[in-house]
Amino acid sequence: MVCDVAVVGAGIAGMTAAIYALRAGRSVVIFEKESIGGQIALSPKVENYPGFTEISGLELSDNVFNQALGLGAQLEVDEVKSVERTSAGFRIVCGYGEHEAKAVVIASGLKHRRLEAAAPFEGAGVSYCAVCDGMFYKGKTVAVVGGGNTAVSEALYLADICEKVYLIHRRSGYRAEKAVMDRLYAKENIIRLESRTVEAVEQADGGLMLTLRNVAENANESLPVAGLFVALGHIPQNTAFADLIELDESGFAASGEDCLTKTPGVFVAGDCRMKAVRQLTTAAADGANAGLAAAKFIDGL
Repeated sequence: MVCDVAVVGAGIAGMTAAIYALRAGRSVVIFEKESIGGQIALSPKVENYPGFTEISGLELSDNVFNQALGLGAQLEVDEVKSVERTSAGFRIVCGYGEHEAKAVVIASGLKHRRLEAAAPFEGAGVSYCAVCDGMFYKGKTVAVVGGGNTAVSEALYLADICEKVYLIHRRSGYRAEKAVMDRLYAKENIIRLESRTVEAVEQADGGLMLTLRNVAENANESLPVAGLFVALGHIPQNTAFADLIELDESGFAASGEDCLTKTPGVFVAGDCRMKAVRQLTTAAADGANAGLAAAKFIDGL
């Protein structure tokens, strides 16, 4: 397949880039290896996106995707293995074939950071998605490990389903937004366990037995739960594009608000880019910048 702009990733950033490139008169193919919408599609409630007092992440991402399709975007459900420069532009090498494009927008997003101690029980008591698996633990006691917005939001979601939720964080104090923390403090069935790390996970009595290290007291504690939800942050998915874009020490694309990279014709957008704030609004802003920059680059060819 040949197109003007290849967009890697169908999250909010990638789909917005597609919309802006399409409105600039360019043909666009979106490549997505997993699900439309990215991480936000798993969120049951979005309350900080302009224009919506409240909307589910799935509905929001579906709306953006349908808008892109309506403008003429094509979707390839495939994994982009690499992007190579050619005399005509770029070759997009995927798992099931190759494609050509004049410009590329990398909006590859993030993946979950794993908890190695819990790895043997992933899918058998350990989950990375409360929305996906929370109902399996209705009326039971569970734990969430993590201290940022995602972890606190997962705990809040589970608190409406489960009898009790332990929120385990390795530091003293959480890193979530004030509005989210206010909701956390109001939930009586969320027990905050700060300054603790998960050292071991074992099966026990039809559930899991967690061994926690109390950093403050330098002692171990045992915590029985029915399930464990891991929310330790994410890892940028930029490895396949390392030859085309500069990466910082954490693997994020070292690009500014203009979304430009060291390779003319290659742009980055969304959570895979180095930035201070990762929100839906900043992902959409990146997408607009990258989509317009890609169209402008093609105009200059």
